[in-house]
Amino acid sequence: MTGQAKLIGIARKAKSRAPMETLEQITCSTALGVDGDYRGKLRKRQVTILSNEDWQTACVVIDRTDLPWTTRRANLLVSGIPLPRDIGAKISIGSVVFEITGETDPCRRMEDAAKGLEEALRPDWRGGVTCRVIKDGTIQCGDTVHITSMID
Repeated sequence: MTGQAKLIGIARKAKSRAPMETLEQITCSTALGVDGDYRGKLRKRQVTILSNEDWQTACVVIDRTDLPWTTRRANLLVSGIPLPRDIGAKISIGSVVFEITGETDPCRRMEDAAKGLEEALRPDWRGGVTCRVIKDGTIQCGDTVHITSMID
């Protein structure tokens, strides 16, 4: 891998179907997930993380490289590191630690956003991962991303 893995985007939504709000910094907690995001109280799906590389691949597949990453409606966008495809794997961003609870399944909203996007996000967990926060803290764009443990 060249370069260092970084957090390059933060977004939240106040309620289902609400517009995405982008931020430079956010607090994440075991109690509320991403501060101010309506999904934070859901134990297994507090936070969604998307790889910029996977997002760009999906956009190229449908010839829509103009789509902003927030179209995916994920909370965090990382770059320079492949996301683990293993439930229980841990990702640290700055001082916050997340545990992967599953794949972020593409839904009909992706198809509504751009023709073919739902299917373009399906292969190999390309749509990102769902996580729960296991160590609280504040993160900001530019923070380093590490995979802190993998599942055997």
